[in-house]
Amino acid sequence: MPREFTPKVVTANALLEGDVVYLTEDDRWTRDLRDAELLTDEADATLRLLGAEAQQHVVVGAYLADMTAGAQGPEPTHFREDFRRTGPSNYSHGKQSAR
Repeated sequence: MPREFTPKVVTANALLEGDVVYLTEDDRWTRDLRDAELLTDEADATLRLLGAEAQQHVVVGAYLADMTAGAQGPEPTHFREDFRRTGPSNYSHGKQSAR
C-alpha cells in the first residue's frame, strides 16, 4: 500500500557559496527555511523539484525534504534537516552565531 504524501520543501545547496537554500513560492532561493514554500501536493512537489533540478547554474543537489507546518513556516520533521538549516557544527559562525 502506498505511503501517504507528507508535506515537503525543495532544498538544495547554493552553487557558489554552498549554503543550504530553499525554494520559495515565487521561485526564489532563500537561506531562511521560514520563507520556503510548503508543498502539500505530491504532483506539485514533483514539478517544483524538476524545476529546481534544471537550475544547475544556481544550485546543486536539489531534493524534497519532509516538513510540517509550523507557526512561523515549515519545520523539519527529521534531525538531518534541522541540522542543515543551522549550518556547520564545528564551531559557532554564520547561522549558528545568530541563534
